[in-house]
Amino acid sequence: MTPSFSTCDLCDAHKNAAPEVFRVLPPVFKEFGARRAFCGPVVTVKCYEDNTLVKAAVESCGYEDTAAGRIAKVLVVDGAGSLRRALLGGNLGAAAAKNGWAGLVIDGCVRDVAELAPLDVGIRSLASMPLPTDRQNQGLKDVPVQLQGVWVKPGEWLYADADGMVVSATRLV
Repeated sequence: MTPSFSTCDLCDAHKNAAPEVFRVLPPVFKEFGARRAFCGPVVTVKCYEDNTLVKAAVESCGYEDTAAGRIAKVLVVDGAGSLRRALLGGNLGAAAAKNGWAGLVIDGCVRDVAELAPLDVGIRSLASMPLPTDRQNQGLKDVPVQLQGVWVKPGEWLYADADGMVVSATRLV
């Protein structure tokens, strides 16, 4: 279950925090999944027009079982802002929803928009693009990534709602 939060309230409370503690992602990402608000600890993938590691991530377990309960994770993909190939489509989106991911944030494109729309997972990306990637097993996982000039590290927390997305070094709610 997603905790109740507002990115506006989080910004009000942390607007004077140092950038290594709290950051706001630029308002350039569009919503594609059915889940409008989501949060969780970050897992990262860095890739360019090759979604091999995105596929591996969404086909893996998207949550952690802790003493406090199940915590769904957020996959953050640094696709270098490429608008030439889609890093996520309907099949991979369905895998993410099935495997319990809270959300996916992709600095790049998605495809199969009609298939992504009803999925119970948050999906944010720059745009839609019908052209798929060629899988060549390229990329890195679990490394700091940069989305539109904002650094995001594995293990940090990402919060997304209708007002935008913020990243925190620690869990806030």
